[in-house]
Amino acid sequence: MKAFLKYREIWLLAATVVLIGLISTRFPAFADPGNLRQVFNDTSILMILALGQMVVILTRSIDLSMASNLCFTGMVVAMLNAAHPAIPIPLLIVIALVVGLVLGAINGLLVWRLNIPSIVVTLGTLTIYRGATFVLSGGAWVNADKMSPDFIGFQRAAFLGIPVLSWIAILVIALFFVLMTRTALGRSIYAIGVNPTASVYAGIDVGRTKFIVFCISGMIGGLSGYLWISRYVIASVEVANGYELNIIAACVIGGISIAGGIGSVGGAVLGALFLGIISNALPVINISPFWQMAISGSAIILAVVLNARSERQQGRIILRKVEAVT
Repeated sequence: MKAFLKYREIWLLAATVVLIGLISTRFPAFADPGNLRQVFNDTSILMILALGQMVVILTRSIDLSMASNLCFTGMVVAMLNAAHPAIPIPLLIVIALVVGLVLGAINGLLVWRLNIPSIVVTLGTLTIYRGATFVLSGGAWVNADKMSPDFIGFQRAAFLGIPVLSWIAILVIALFFVLMTRTALGRSIYAIGVNPTASVYAGIDVGRTKFIVFCISGMIGGLSGYLWISRYVIASVEVANGYELNIIAACVIGGISIAGGIGSVGGAVLGALFLGIISNALPVINISPFWQMAISGSAIILAVVLNARSERQQGRIILRKVEAVT
């Protein structure tokens, strides 16, 4: 069990491989490289969102508004594209990032300056951003016939046989890996999650760091807004409704501790991929959607149990060390 907990990502990868093997016994084509590339592509947006949520959770916070951010930002860029189809796609992506950043900064400021618990703040902004989407659009939808071919086709284009959406996910994964393992901000994020009080004495501005991670999650929500709308070619107030639960589930399954301070980029990606495989495979082998929900829920509960056991064991080790010294 200790080895399992120590190398969580390795065992999660092994579980994912076993899952693919089990599915292949019913549907052999599922394990084909081409199909697995498609599964990765289908899961790319969830991976990107899970990484944005990860940095927030590591600081003992949570962002419940990411899906609503995605919905609002997606509506903004969809309406812009419908009204001004000549706007270049890179500029639309920049606009999506900026809008997402603003929404994330609102969350961060409320948590930082007013010291309101993040779950309360983002539960409120979740509803506010959905309502703002309705006000902005007047309740109308933006359908595929109103979107430009470039808006829809950008992420569907392939480079080296891999869709651009997958390349975007790979780039985001690489950026987060560098952020969390090679920068002072990444170390500060982990430190705050482990011990906020000690972080203050170490010279870390806890409030400002939390503000930054909410800005990061906001930008990720904004980027995903464009990716989601251009992929599913419809913008409405119902887009990604309830998807925040999938995002958090991917983090938890990936070993990101809700108590903060424990988790990795690899874990978040594998957690999202695990859910992506379930959602792609179970309908193919004729398993009811209700069983899909039950399997996903069971995986979440098991992950929480493993995380809790890991944290309790770490606590006991610390106590033994203290007793030995005294």
